Amino acid sequence: MNLFNSLITKRLAATVSASLVIAIGFAAGVWQLNRASTKIALAANLQARQQMPILNASNGSWTLEEVSERRMIARGQYIPEAAIWLDNRPKPIPAGGGANAAQAGFYLMMPLSLEGRQTVVWVNRGWAPRNNDDRALLPPVKTPSGAVSVEGIAFAHPGRVYELGKASEAIDISKPRIEQNFDLAEEAKLHGWSQSPFILREVETGLEDGLLREWPPLTNGVDRHYAYAFQWFALAFCGFLFWLITGLRQYRRRDVVNGDQA
Repeated sequence: MNLFNSLITKRLAATVSASLVIAIGFAAGVWQLNRASTKIALAANLQARQQMPILNASNGSWTLEEVSERRMIARGQYIPEAAIWLDNRPKPIPAGGGANAAQAGFYLMMPLSLEGRQTVVWVNRGWAPRNNDDRALLPPVKTPSGAVSVEGIAFAHPGRVYELGKASEAIDISKPRIEQNFDLAEEAKLHGWSQSPFILREVETGLEDGLLREWPPLTNGVDRHYAYAFQWFALAFCGFLFWLITGLRQYRRRDVVNGDQA
C-alpha cells in the first residue's frame, strides 16, 4: 500500500476533518491579521488628519466629511441642563495600559451653543465613574458657567454599545438624562435647534473638572489581534500535524501487519 492511499484514500473522514480545521484556523488567523492592519491604517490616517490646521467651529457650516477626525476649536456656552450621560462606557486606558481597565462609567455629552451663531455642537467632555450603589446618581462634574473655548477631535458619534430596545417613557429634555446611545438627528428633533452634524471629543487640557480624557489610541488591541492570529495559525498547524502523524503511524502498523518490515 503506497503512502498516498494510506494517508488520504483510506482516511477520508480524517482528511476532511483535518482540512476543515486547517481551513478555519488559517482563515481566522488571516482575518485577525487584517483587523490589526486595519487598525494601524486607521490610526495612521487619524494621526495625519490631526496634523492638519485646526478648524474653527464658528467659521461656516461644516459638514462631517470636511471635519471628520480633524482638530477643531469651538467657543461658546455649555447647556448643562440638556446633558446626556452615556452609560456602560469603559474607562479610557491610554497607551501603556493602567489599572482598573474594566471599570464602567459614563461619557458626558453636553451641547455647546456656539458664540456668534445659532448653532449647537455636541461635546464629549470625557469619562466619569459610575456609582455602583446608585446607578441613577450622576458623578460630580464642574461645568463653566460662562463662555469657554473647547478643543477636540471631530467624529460622527461617540461610539455605540449594544442596546435592548428603546425606552418607551417620555423624554424630559429639561434636565440631564442617562442613555445607552447617542443619536445626533434625534437630539436635533427633540430640542428643535440647529446643530453641527458631528460631535467633538474634547482633548486633554489639564482642566480639573472631574472628567477623564486620556483617550486610548486606535492601535490599542493590535497586539491582541496578533496573539489571536498566532493561536489560530497554531491550531491549523496542529491539525495538520495530528493528521500527518496519525496517518504515518497507521501506515507503519499496516506495513508491520502485512510483513513488509522486519
